[in-house]
Amino acid sequence: MRILSGMRPTGKLHIGHLFGALNSWIKLQEEGNECFYFIADWHALTTHYNDTEEITKNSFEIAKSYIAAGINPEKSIIFIQSEIKEHAELTLLFSMFVSVSRLERVPTYKELKQQLSDKDLSNAGFLIYPILQAADILIYRADGVPVGEDQVYHIELTREIARKFNYLYENVFPEPEPILSKITKLLGVDGRKMSKSYGNIVPLIATKEELRKKIMPMITDPARKRRTDPGTPEKCPVWDYHKAFGITKEDAQWVKNGCTTASIGCVDCKKLLLKNMLSTLEPIWERYDKLTNEYVKDVICEGNKRAKEEAQKTMELVRNAMKLDYTKYLK
Repeated sequence: MRILSGMRPTGKLHIGHLFGALNSWIKLQEEGNECFYFIADWHALTTHYNDTEEITKNSFEIAKSYIAAGINPEKSIIFIQSEIKEHAELTLLFSMFVSVSRLERVPTYKELKQQLSDKDLSNAGFLIYPILQAADILIYRADGVPVGEDQVYHIELTREIARKFNYLYENVFPEPEPILSKITKLLGVDGRKMSKSYGNIVPLIATKEELRKKIMPMITDPARKRRTDPGTPEKCPVWDYHKAFGITKEDAQWVKNGCTTASIGCVDCKKLLLKNMLSTLEPIWERYDKLTNEYVKDVICEGNKRAKEEAQKTMELVRNAMKLDYTKYLK
């Protein structure tokens, strides 16, 4: 299969990205699929068009984090969206047959406008970002797109756009399938959705001490107001972290018994969690520290080159299908 996915460079990656996306990407890569993983800097502009200073820096940082987490440049193509101008051309062409009313019905359009009420989201770019997302996927004629459940609707819209193009013109695009991660979403340290805008993230790249300072004050089961109060692990965000980072059957039983009988405190539970988190994250940190800026730059440049080659092939097919190829007239 050909796989396509990406992330917006609105800040550094957090552990939610590791379990919500990167681990799935790595698995797909190791299964021998043809994988394209990009940094969606144009998507960042839809909400940060007036604050662009950090976008290029964040893009480079995210590419470096991709590699440290396990995305192998020998097996996957890592590239930056805005370096492949064909994305913009295909977005424009798709926008000619997607109605405004259809875009206004996208669930995340209304949700983000409510959640990000402090930002001006009245721009046309924010309205048409689902079309840009469809172009990102279809420009590489991807078969599968690893996404979270909240993005499944966008893949269905992409499939709809592919069908309409194929019907109006020629059969150019496959209809990509969503590939869902099986890992439960991790909440932020305050018990809300993990989000940079809430300031509640656990960074993917950190130090042992920085990780400890994030985890030890973390919100737990609200029933455990005092050390002697029993709790329910399934109602505690820390329990989801245990499951994500790996916990032995013996330790899981220790946590369940200790929490429900109040024979252990939340601090004891978090100390065990920190131990398991470090066993997963420290190898990533070590790889990150060894990566040179020159190497990461070379990976991006090579990825941009390979991505552009594929995008150009698709646009040739698109222009031919739409009878917009002027080659024979301009010779």
